[in-house]
Amino acid sequence: MKTLQPNPGASLVDAAYAQIRQRILDNVWPPGYRALEQEVALALGMSRTPVREALMRLSGEGLVEVIPRHGMRVLPVSPNDMREIYEILTALECLAAELLARRRPGARELKPLVDASADMDRALRAEDLDAWAAADERFHARLLDLAGNRQLQATVLNYWDRAHRARMFTLRLRPKPTNSTKEHMQMLKRISAGDAEGAVEVTRAHRERANRELLAIFEQYKLAQM
Repeated sequence: MKTLQPNPGASLVDAAYAQIRQRILDNVWPPGYRALEQEVALALGMSRTPVREALMRLSGEGLVEVIPRHGMRVLPVSPNDMREIYEILTALECLAAELLARRRPGARELKPLVDASADMDRALRAEDLDAWAAADERFHARLLDLAGNRQLQATVLNYWDRAHRARMFTLRLRPKPTNSTKEHMQMLKRISAGDAEGAVEVTRAHRERANRELLAIFEQYKLAQM
């Protein structure tokens, strides 16, 4: 039986992948950004080999286009992309809320969700939208974790990454997000009561409102993509 040898470059590929991906998701490298492979390697302080492999992985995820001899281009997100992504996120997060409500978790288990909502409130009062967005994503990530379905969680996170780009791009273009914390607390009330149907209803309304606000930015600013 052949013994598999460790790939010494794997960790470098992972590091390159993580750094490039984070720059794209946080719009440090915005949609349409182009760079030669060597330029990306210099920016990361790496050789071109792990960068090349990382870019191929990101290409498979739909985040970049790899252009032979011309490096890469960060792919944009269109209004139709976002509409479809939010439809998927809405359906799957509703399922997560339903699964969690059926378990009827106690206050201790739900405390991270309560804390994340409180952090959102504090961030809004401090006019810190970046901190607000981080706390909001922490709430939704913990909700998925508590639902207990790893395949569901992995699927949502795949689409969530692409939604994150658009959310961060429009963060300061949208109305002040004062409704989210209230909707989160309504969701938690239904979940803690074991009201699966009510939890789904609140989660769906929450996601659909966010979707309407995001798509309105595309329309208001005449954005064909972002």
